[in-house]
Amino acid sequence: MAPDGSGRPEVSAYWLSSVAYRRAWRLQQAVVAAVRAGRQPPSLLLLEHPHVFTIGRRGDGSTLLWSEEECRRRGIEVVWTDRGGDVTYHGPGQLVGYPIVDMVGLGTDVLRFIRGLERSLVSYLATLGLEAEPGGKGLTGVWSQGAKVAAIGIKLTDQVTSHGFALNLTTDLDIFNRGIVPCGLVGRRATSVLELTGLRVEVAEAARAYAPHFGRQFGIGIRWGDPAELWALLGAASEPEEMGERVDDVGSVPMVNPGRIGR
Repeated sequence: MAPDGSGRPEVSAYWLSSVAYRRAWRLQQAVVAAVRAGRQPPSLLLLEHPHVFTIGRRGDGSTLLWSEEECRRRGIEVVWTDRGGDVTYHGPGQLVGYPIVDMVGLGTDVLRFIRGLERSLVSYLATLGLEAEPGGKGLTGVWSQGAKVAAIGIKLTDQVTSHGFALNLTTDLDIFNRGIVPCGLVGRRATSVLELTGLRVEVAEAARAYAPHFGRQFGIGIRWGDPAELWALLGAASEPEEMGERVDDVGSVPMVNPGRIGR
């Protein structure tokens, strides 16, 4: 039941601060398993990552414009991942959201879920005075003034979602637009809230402000949880300073799991 006693379904939201991509990926896998087993409620993980390029199941590496040596020199990790889509960038100043929910329980399907994520982000951006819209035909994510301000790429495991969205707040657009072809879309560029409005929005602030928009879009309540609840699923709770650890090796991890869409 939601905190307001309405009887609506409830999602547990967590602010995790900065978490290295591979560690967050392992955490997602643990949460997915727990949600599938009924040991963890539907969850919304909100965080940011250190610098990393991730290549989804639709990518072949050709849209990564910098060599691995150049990425290493700049301190940018490169990870081949199991989400949908092509290449994208995560880094400081970007709000990342990983909703881990059972779509059957939510009463939706994958396409409606993606469109719902888009609308929730558009709704949040409107509170910042920013006019944005979902991607048009053949496009996902959220766009403003012809550029992409938020990317979406998810994976399904027995109808439980993982991965999610990345909203550019004060993201380094030089890395985003020079190091890769954003989302594999030639001729398109990434933008940010800062570039579009001049506003410097802190990621933690955005996480707290965004969560109610997610709840309203999907008709669910939001309960803020203790991050230790999640880290315990990996075997031991982690202290905040450990949650921001870096993984400095630059390499690839091929994935074979099915069920992905987006970016």
